[in-house]
Amino acid sequence: MTAPDGVVTWAEIDLDAIAANTRAIKAFVGDHTQIIASIKANAYGHNEVQVAHTVLQSGATMLAVHRTIDGVRLRKAGITAPILILGYTSRSGIPLLVNYHLTPAVIDRDIAVRLSEQATTPIPIHIKVDSGMSRFGLFPEEVLDFVKFVSKLPHLKIEGVFSHFATSDEANRQPMLDQWHTFQGVLQTLEEAGFQIPMRHICNSGGVISLPEAHLDAVRPGILIYGLNPSAECIAPFPLRPGLTLKSLVVRVRTLPAGSAIGYGRTYTTQEPMVAALVPIGYGDGYHRLISNRGAVLIHGQRAPVRGRVSMDQIVVDVSHIPDVQVEDEVVVIGEQGSEKITAEEVAQWAETINYEVLTALHPQVVRVYKRNGEIIR
Repeated sequence: MTAPDGVVTWAEIDLDAIAANTRAIKAFVGDHTQIIASIKANAYGHNEVQVAHTVLQSGATMLAVHRTIDGVRLRKAGITAPILILGYTSRSGIPLLVNYHLTPAVIDRDIAVRLSEQATTPIPIHIKVDSGMSRFGLFPEEVLDFVKFVSKLPHLKIEGVFSHFATSDEANRQPMLDQWHTFQGVLQTLEEAGFQIPMRHICNSGGVISLPEAHLDAVRPGILIYGLNPSAECIAPFPLRPGLTLKSLVVRVRTLPAGSAIGYGRTYTTQEPMVAALVPIGYGDGYHRLISNRGAVLIHGQRAPVRGRVSMDQIVVDVSHIPDVQVEDEVVVIGEQGSEKITAEEVAQWAETINYEVLTALHPQVVRVYKRNGEIIR
């Protein structure tokens, strides 16, 4: 597609791909396991509202975000499905939870009491277990007493208990299995005490792939929904379609003489005349500075290497080997062009990070354009 009016750098979000990925996950986990779709961090950079509608139409029954305010935004956008708040809810956020019918993760007695006091009808809550990640959650030995305490509060309903795998995307399965066994022990303790929790969940995307026996009542896929694998060691056994293509335009073409130093710090000097194309994307857009002198983009279906440092708003690429590059030619930063492809994983390697960060780092100023049923919706 051509660039949106007045825009020089944009991301195309393929909602059909996100729908297909969600359906593939649902087929893999089966009818007895619900999908709680993780749309944290603005749906991993894809836009939480558009993705929410898409996944809910494609097999997900619940959404997961990290912060209360994220759930409020979704409610204001017309999302009526259950929304799980995975992170901490502050005392000042309790009225928002109540008023917008959000489902919090609760691990604090004071928060639980305040929530029960402010609610007028039973509020569903999920209790998080720290099974070995040492972040948010109760130690396993604390869970039963906490459940007993919360179960006596008049306006709280324990809907779920959950944990989170730390290494489900790694080849060494033992730490994941240790966490799984710890979580199973908690579930058994609760069951023996007479507590039947309807939604038990621990699997992130890596767990969905690596440990099917842990699918339980629900799974919480994230990166899989957006068409990427959790890691090179954790590959989905079903097809995935990347949901995002990042594009820009050539905005200047000129020949630099030999000996020209390019960009801040003059970290690249031409050894011979070089045809240079200027592309308006930089670390202010989320294109990492570590990509300097390492990465490439696609122009006319060929790779054009990044020369010099990535600036806040622009990069210079070498198009000496690409004939007839013109101003406003399309540039693909992530995605396919012709027979060539640059994946988020490859960009992550250049930036010394992971594909998750490549997607979530995309700044809101990068215009999102959405495709559904082969047509552009904006």
